[in-house]
Amino acid sequence: MECVETSEGLSRMYKVSVPAADLQKRLTDRIEEMRPQMNLKGFRPGKVPTTHVRKMYGKSIMGEVVEAMVQETSAKAIEDSDVRPAGQPEMHMESDMEEVLSGNADLSYHMHVDIMPDFEPADIKKLTIKRPVAEITDDEIGERLGQIAEANQKYDKRGKTAKARKDDAVVMDFLGKLEGEPFEGGSAEGHTLVLGSDSFIPGFEEQLIGAKTGDEVEVKVIFPEGYQAEHLAGKEAIFEVKVHEVRAPKTPDVDEDFAKGLGLESLDKLKEVVTEQIQTEFSTASRAKAKRNLLDTLDDKHDFDLPPKMVEAEFDQIWQQLTAEMDAGRAAEEDKGKSDDELKAEYRTIAERRVRLGLVLAEIGRVAEIKIDESEVQQALIAEARNFPGQEREVVEFFQKSANAMAQLRAPIYEDKVVDHILETAMVKENTVSKEDLLKDDDE
Repeated sequence: MECVETSEGLSRMYKVSVPAADLQKRLTDRIEEMRPQMNLKGFRPGKVPTTHVRKMYGKSIMGEVVEAMVQETSAKAIEDSDVRPAGQPEMHMESDMEEVLSGNADLSYHMHVDIMPDFEPADIKKLTIKRPVAEITDDEIGERLGQIAEANQKYDKRGKTAKARKDDAVVMDFLGKLEGEPFEGGSAEGHTLVLGSDSFIPGFEEQLIGAKTGDEVEVKVIFPEGYQAEHLAGKEAIFEVKVHEVRAPKTPDVDEDFAKGLGLESLDKLKEVVTEQIQTEFSTASRAKAKRNLLDTLDDKHDFDLPPKMVEAEFDQIWQQLTAEMDAGRAAEEDKGKSDDELKAEYRTIAERRVRLGLVLAEIGRVAEIKIDESEVQQALIAEARNFPGQEREVVEFFQKSANAMAQLRAPIYEDKVVDHILETAMVKENTVSKEDLLKDDDE
């Protein structure tokens, strides 16, 4: 193997050449390795002549030899230059591959690879990180209990002359018709509808406000153009509605019976559960803000050249997400009115920050010998699969077959472990803030 290396900044280019004679020797060795296991018609098992194997399968076996040789020589080229690659090499074949596979030409290729910058990470023991915390008050617990009560409200039957109001529940029969004819799925008996819940066709619920028990109401609606049942989309329909009952919402008292109705043994236990939920919410927000301050601190303390391909790949991902949001009409307010050049400059800076912080965290993790347990990866994979009900098996198989997908699954796990390590090692100063400040979005 011959290898020529050229460099520019953090980019390296390796030009590699493997003589055809070396490939032929590898091909012969591979055929001899395979022959004892070969079983071809017309030959005794393991006794297929080398010439026959070469004639029948030489080209495909040579393909395997070339692939293995490229992997071997590219790894050796990088190893001999004593650098740490910052990503997968970009391979560019120079040879006529048909000639190489036929054994008539040398294998020649070049590859581009970015290397890791050489830098000394900040001493994490000397970092000072701000971590906001908030106290859980009785008022907060009471507010959460009230929210639970509202979510579990019941409906009491109102008088026969009582008119339905917004938030009341109406028990009814209905029959929908298109051009005077009933349509499939347009009828029900004893159906309960909460007025103002927006669970029915737009305009339906509003026309029942003011109805009383025993009323028969004709409701006219127009199905939305994008309605899921295409044969109804954009059509005008009339619903014949018979009101059986009008029920008023009633928020239950938060007492022992209420707690037991939720499956808990007492009101004190319910308060304990609510307190734990609030504590989890506060702790999550506190860690998120501490992580944000930590990343800002690390970004301020590090300034080094970045692998250009890593920056470009990160920027491309950000830009694709941004343009997709803009095309969908969900552009951020601060981005509206800016030119593409202005936006690209801003988001390239963000890409550079992400790459820089990724490298810093990776180096801190390497020095601290932080590892990811396979069980942690499996838990993350299961959690990801559960986001696609009914397709769990396909999701798991996709990740198992894709090295890039598994790497994306591992990355946040590793980052969180490094962040936790830093927060355990650095000087963390807690400051008490209000609940509103703790839960406020820092980007707002």
